[in-house]
Amino acid sequence: MHNMSSLRKTAWTILSIFGLFIAMIFLKSCAIQPNTWEPPQKPAFENSLALNQALTESSAISLLGWYGAEDFAVDKQGNVYCGVHAKPNDFSQGAILKVTPTGDVEEYMQTEGWVTGMEFDREGNLIALQNGVGLIKIDQQKQIHQLATHTPEGAPILMGTGLQIAADGTIYFANMSSEDVSSARTFSKLILEMKPKGGVYAYRPAEKRLTTISEGHYFANGLALSADESFLLLSETTKYRVLKIWLSGSEQGQSEVFMDNLAGFPNNISRRANGNFWIGFTTKRNDQLDKIHSKRGMKRFVFGLPRFVQPKAEKFGMVLEVSEKGQIIDALFDPEGEVVSEAGAVEEIADYLYLGGDVVSYVSKYPLK
Repeated sequence: MHNMSSLRKTAWTILSIFGLFIAMIFLKSCAIQPNTWEPPQKPAFENSLALNQALTESSAISLLGWYGAEDFAVDKQGNVYCGVHAKPNDFSQGAILKVTPTGDVEEYMQTEGWVTGMEFDREGNLIALQNGVGLIKIDQQKQIHQLATHTPEGAPILMGTGLQIAADGTIYFANMSSEDVSSARTFSKLILEMKPKGGVYAYRPAEKRLTTISEGHYFANGLALSADESFLLLSETTKYRVLKIWLSGSEQGQSEVFMDNLAGFPNNISRRANGNFWIGFTTKRNDQLDKIHSKRGMKRFVFGLPRFVQPKAEKFGMVLEVSEKGQIIDALFDPEGEVVSEAGAVEEIADYLYLGGDVVSYVSKYPLK
């Protein structure tokens, strides 16, 4: 009888734990109300997208125990700067690192949160986007000044990205979300929700004025100015596409698809001296994710699962060079992600490509031939 009683207690304990687990999944799944979407059939890695091992020639620059070089800025002496965060799933504490031309790395300064976009202005100030804060200016004494914390419509700029400075000093950037700050859970939410919460904005320092360029974007991420500054390119990561947003001419303020049905998740974009663009990718597309995008209930269930059983992004290095017409000029890969596990950030600096990623503990430096 004693054994039977112990078995019953054990069974009830297991059932209670299982019931609690199911209840937690249900509660978490209620946190999102996702839209459905039918992704197009993904392109094969052939022809202009034929896989190669080019990115395996990269060398690694340690981030001193930090993670997440999401963008790069270069000063007049050729030093490279990047924003980083404390741990793969901790974006709350951050720093800005400085990499010298000889490859030495030092901590330039600490920040209250992850810095996700940056560029030096003509006065030598570092203009940046800080997670949970918005648009900031870091002067040469390393003092932080807030420039814009809310959109013109009053929504907080919580996940700014893709900062670009035009010749006249206008600062362009995107805001991914006004509801959440960066976290692994937030990224999953944005991917699964498939809602147009992002926008693109312009800040004019002389007037201290922020204006809206375009809104209603899906996971608004990387941003790049064309050589003549007539348009911006914006990556909509979860839609696997890049948009063109006109800044001048008869189509000013309008957007159109620049590249569609890409083979991966487009992230940051940067412009080459010849007018072409580099597009960095977080990873390649996931068949399981594409299949559940049309199933609202399944997306809610997946979001409710504990992080350790949710689908993980594959290690996959991918960078495209494309023309101003959206034609693929070159494709660089590390298919196994052994050297470049993520190439979400991409910047050409002194005959090298600097590559980073949201949860990567190093910067890859790829020599351009």
